[in-house]
Amino acid sequence: MSDSLVIIPTYKEKENIKSIIMGVFAQDKDFDILIIDDNSPDGTADIVKELMHKFPDKLFIIERKGKLGLGTAYIEGFKYALAHGYEYIFEMDADFSHNPKDLQQLYNACAIDGNDMAVGSRYASGVNVVNWPMGRVLLSYFASLYVQIITGMPVKDPTAGFICYRREVLETIDLNRIKFIGYAFQIEMKFKAWKFGFKIKEVPIIFTNRVLGESKMSPAILNEAVFGIIKMKIRSFFKSWERPNQT
Repeated sequence: MSDSLVIIPTYKEKENIKSIIMGVFAQDKDFDILIIDDNSPDGTADIVKELMHKFPDKLFIIERKGKLGLGTAYIEGFKYALAHGYEYIFEMDADFSHNPKDLQQLYNACAIDGNDMAVGSRYASGVNVVNWPMGRVLLSYFASLYVQIITGMPVKDPTAGFICYRREVLETIDLNRIKFIGYAFQIEMKFKAWKFGFKIKEVPIIFTNRVLGESKMSPAILNEAVFGIIKMKIRSFFKSWERPNQT
């Protein structure tokens, strides 16, 4: 068993799923993969289960009954990873916006450099986005600035979804009390890790917009991110952020 688990949520990703799985397994570093599929009607889960015959001890799947949200998918994956003893737990998209080759540098940032959380960042060194229309680039960039201003969190890409956690981070954050289910989930996880005093490292990556499949962005997700962040910041004033092992 690897010390690292890559969690990949899926919904209608039949065009990408086999290639992204093989891309992760092609890396020099040994990674296990957990797919969280939200009852994809296109047969995504069937493709994964077929591949599981080839990788019986490396590839796993949790099938859910419906489209329940990105945040709940990752939380279910986090709980699986902790229960099965993984030390390094990764978030990754199925659509190749995250390059499997970058998994190694995220792992190194935690396992070798001693950080608690490594974020594959689009904005750590300029704007590293490929194939996005300019309007979406500007929306994402200024949304990130908005989050930094509201939260005070020194993370340039707070909505990034390509992440490596050390297990202690996920053990410390009460996963049952995570509020957000859309892209704001990514902000909440970083904010709580930062408030608990964990070391967060942004690792520059090149983010490539999906070529195959369809985007899951919606107005409801944007609304959650814009207004939910203010509520999250206010709630943080009334919470103790001392870790159990801190003296």
